[in-house]
Amino acid sequence: MTGNQATIARIRNQDNLATGVAQFLGLFPDMKPIVEALPDIPLRARRPGFEGMAEIITAQQVSKASASAIFSRTRDAIQPFDAQTFLAAGEAPLIEAGQSRAKQATLTGLAEALVEERLDLETLCEVPVDQAMQQLTALHGIGPWTAEVFLLFCAGHSDVFPAGDVALQHAMAMICELPAKPDTATTRKLATRWAPLRGIAARILYAHYALIRGRSAL
Repeated sequence: MTGNQATIARIRNQDNLATGVAQFLGLFPDMKPIVEALPDIPLRARRPGFEGMAEIITAQQVSKASASAIFSRTRDAIQPFDAQTFLAAGEAPLIEAGQSRAKQATLTGLAEALVEERLDLETLCEVPVDQAMQQLTALHGIGPWTAEVFLLFCAGHSDVFPAGDVALQHAMAMICELPAKPDTATTRKLATRWAPLRGIAARILYAHYALIRGRSAL
């Protein structure tokens, strides 16, 4: 590697992640104390199809625990959990699972786009980030955070950083010793220093935030 170049393109498994972290620390050695303090750095990979995106949509603006419970109820009520079966099930299981009206609309719009072949999430994982972002955010209810989380954890892109994520904003404040949690624009600007491995940086910051929160709870 020369300059800020990295060879890892996708983070799809633990070996990819280990390689990415090693490259990251080679480029940004000042982050070694943060990484060395972590018990692990979770892969957090999701399947790249309808189920993976539906789980991310469910997680919009709710706590991790609430999102997990709501999505589990949704998935359990609709089997197999694919776009076609989802549309056939109607709104009753979504209401019973606790999906908000806005998320019901977003999930339905996503399922329709997939069934009508206006969108292919697996193919979208292989195109450049800018192109994928444009296609994803064109769908009603899917904003930058949702699209970036999909590209980070479902597509495995190594240089995606969901700057609108509250956990990442808190972690950024900790690492940069800021007086308060930065907004999305500031977080995105601060994260540019970790290009072209912002996806690795995001995983490190998620793990760092979880570690600090766990210590605070204790």
